[in-house]
Amino acid sequence: MSLREPLRPVSGREDGGSPLPALPPIRVAIVHYWFVNWRGGERVVRELLEIFPAAEIFTHVADPDVVRQWLPGVTVRETFIGRLPFARRLYRLFLILMPKALEDLDMQAYDLIISSESGPAKGIIKRPDAVHLCYCHSPMRYIWDQSAAYKRELGGVRGLVLGWMAPLLRIWDVTSAARVDRFIANSRFVAQRIESYYGRQSDVIAPPVDLGSPSLTPPTPSAEPYYVLAGELVGYKRADLAVAVATRLRRRLVVVGSGDQLRALRAVAGDTVEFTGRVNDTEFRSWLAGARALLFPGLEDFGIVPVEAMGSGTPIIAYARGGACDYLVDGVNGVGFQTQDEDSLARAILRFEAVEADFDRQVVRSTVERFSAERFRQEIVRLAHDELARRTLLPGAIPRG
Repeated sequence: MSLREPLRPVSGREDGGSPLPALPPIRVAIVHYWFVNWRGGERVVRELLEIFPAAEIFTHVADPDVVRQWLPGVTVRETFIGRLPFARRLYRLFLILMPKALEDLDMQAYDLIISSESGPAKGIIKRPDAVHLCYCHSPMRYIWDQSAAYKRELGGVRGLVLGWMAPLLRIWDVTSAARVDRFIANSRFVAQRIESYYGRQSDVIAPPVDLGSPSLTPPTPSAEPYYVLAGELVGYKRADLAVAVATRLRRRLVVVGSGDQLRALRAVAGDTVEFTGRVNDTEFRSWLAGARALLFPGLEDFGIVPVEAMGSGTPIIAYARGGACDYLVDGVNGVGFQTQDEDSLARAILRFEAVEADFDRQVVRSTVERFSAERFRQEIVRLAHDELARRTLLPGAIPRG
């Protein structure tokens, strides 16, 4: 479906359920924190545009190259943050200004506002009779439970700035949560964080995952077997654990991706570990499909890469906390480990190898087919319809026609 063609009416669900409700003619705004790279949050915005092709997009900072490549023909409006010096590179230094930037946006024309929250995005001010849905990838990690880790990783002046800003941002973050009519969490783990920090319940709708065409042929037996670790190489994803254990066990590990930790990881990696850097989508899927298993040692809010790997029939070896609990079935589509350290990961790899032949690639894929883009659209449309219908029945609501 093209991003700019009208939304096709959906006559029924793929699972044979009841038809999707029709949404009334409404003006829709989507507010995303920033478009400076292309990851899971940006994929969600693209899928929201498939549902609401006429929606207007707002963000703090947008890299024109990212928008041009991934959202062709889409106009993205920046807040005043985008006009500040070096904003596209140093946008996080302006976090303390982002609450005001959001509140300066004029949202009075919109009937439905969907904020895509992981950085500041939900703090808009809407009409009383409008609906604000917040799709929360995560409450801002760097001001809540991972604040200390981010300060250590940033170090120096940037760490000090974050330490100064975090208490003020936490106050605003909780206050602005009251402006949201309904929260949507991307996993049960994020739903727990929303309840813990905002005191709000949320609906859980997993993000859309492009599972691709089934590629369920086992890796060529003559090829040297390898494990794969894929994604952005940043501290909380714990690529260091995978590199250390692969070096220790003398297992071939292919690290696909780049990031701030690449140089440090190269420095400690043994000769069984190789780094591909950034690759295109075809190469990425090929590395996933050909692996014995994907190593996933980080604590993630959801984790799209493991679902993509399993969509190719590749099992995962994952830290069994956070978002992974929504899809890891130990012994069926992978193996879990309970402690985020080298010994625990090493034992999980050896346990996987002892039963590796028992994993059926078709079964592995079947466990994640529920994360399709079509399922995401259906659930978002139903929730938006329910909230819009409820809003029109509120006392004093002014019908709009």
